Amino acid sequence: MEHISIAAIGDRASVMIFQALGVETVFTTGDPADTERAIHRLAKAGCAVIYITEQAADTVPEALARYKTAPFPAIIPIPDRTGSTGAGMRGIRANVEKAVGADILFGSD
Repeated sequence: MEHISIAAIGDRASVMIFQALGVETVFTTGDPADTERAIHRLAKAGCAVIYITEQAADTVPEALARYKTAPFPAIIPIPDRTGSTGAGMRGIRANVEKAVGADILFGSD
């Protein structure tokens, strides 16, 4: 497989915008097994950034955990066409808290 810089994974309606923007590698998935295979295939190909809908990401937590501490690929959850589940923001919040030791982005809830 050729080197891939950016890819998108998710339902067809949500990731087709990436093709319109020039991203050549787009995986449309509805099955967790397909989603997991796509992530591993992209990682093996040296993909730098994988955008994945929050809904697809929620179905493959083990695959995401495998690459969480790796420098590449950066797997970035994005809202799908129906909106955000909040998973992406929760991940950012947790990472900032881990790095800084406090919630400097949102304050106490």
